[in-house]
Amino acid sequence: MRLGYHTGYWSAGPPPGAQEAVLAAEQLGFDSVWTAEAYGSDALTPLAWWGARTSRIRLGTAIAQISARTPTAAAMAAITLDHLSGGRFVLGLGASGPQVVEGWYGQPYPRPLARTREYVAIVRQVLAREAPVTFDGAFYRLPLPADQGSGLGKALRSTVHPLRADIPIHLAAEGPRNTVMTAEIGDGWLPLFYSPRMDDEYRALLAEGFALRAPERRPVEEFEVTATVPVVLGDDIESAADVVRPFVALYAGGMGAKGANFHRAVLDRLGYSEACDEIQAHYLGGDRARATAAVPTELVRDIALVGTADDIKAQLPAWRATAITTMLVQADPRTLPAVAQVLTA
Repeated sequence: MRLGYHTGYWSAGPPPGAQEAVLAAEQLGFDSVWTAEAYGSDALTPLAWWGARTSRIRLGTAIAQISARTPTAAAMAAITLDHLSGGRFVLGLGASGPQVVEGWYGQPYPRPLARTREYVAIVRQVLAREAPVTFDGAFYRLPLPADQGSGLGKALRSTVHPLRADIPIHLAAEGPRNTVMTAEIGDGWLPLFYSPRMDDEYRALLAEGFALRAPERRPVEEFEVTATVPVVLGDDIESAADVVRPFVALYAGGMGAKGANFHRAVLDRLGYSEACDEIQAHYLGGDRARATAAVPTELVRDIALVGTADDIKAQLPAWRATAITTMLVQADPRTLPAVAQVLTA
């Protein structure tokens, strides 16, 4: 199981120590480093800025939102970053949720799986550069039909030749159907709230998607599962879990709408529906402190590695036995060397 480093989301500004952490991750032998976007900073600019000082580590987006840019714009960014990094870019994509898509991007949010499928197909067509790009889908039509524009649209081919025509495309997926589709059309899966307890179910969903996989896709053996895992070294399990609780409370209680929170649905399937009800009620009621306090330690330990070095080492065998190929570490940048030492012991 390889290690990756997740720089996390920006708050009011750039996360302190991010550049140093990216450089440290490369020096420590991490396989990859990933950036994120929500409705503040974008994922591509920081990746290029911080990644410009690296030479080996892979550079990925976890995730670039498909509503933030058209499929051809995403492909352009992928081609550009792949050239500039010498073939180290990984395009991680995700559909986000209706609150962000409709509230921030001003776009409708119907059938996110079908839309993702079309999006990926267009990106792959741009990267292949075998012919001018054309697509006649339910969500994307290239060129734009004459009755929807000036009638002057023309099918175009990228002027830039991709360094790699098969730049890896990883997809964020949390629901069962989305996970199956990811295994069918993607080169990797970016799960959130992965738990070793759910590994058998996840393997079954991936197998279902692999059975539908087109022969021109990468071999199943090369498919990657890059799971974001909070890692907190502390004096004891409870104090370390306290660092992760606000993160869980935000995703379970504050992300998405009350009836449409895909992150919470993952925790529901883990068996924490009752706890999530309480977390969500407090969060939506404006009491974030009580929402955070309502996050059970057992939930934290299901989806994170917390505690002393010995506590974390004791949990590692269960994680190493999963389908995860890269543990995407989410940690305080200052603790990265110590975390790496524990995880690679």
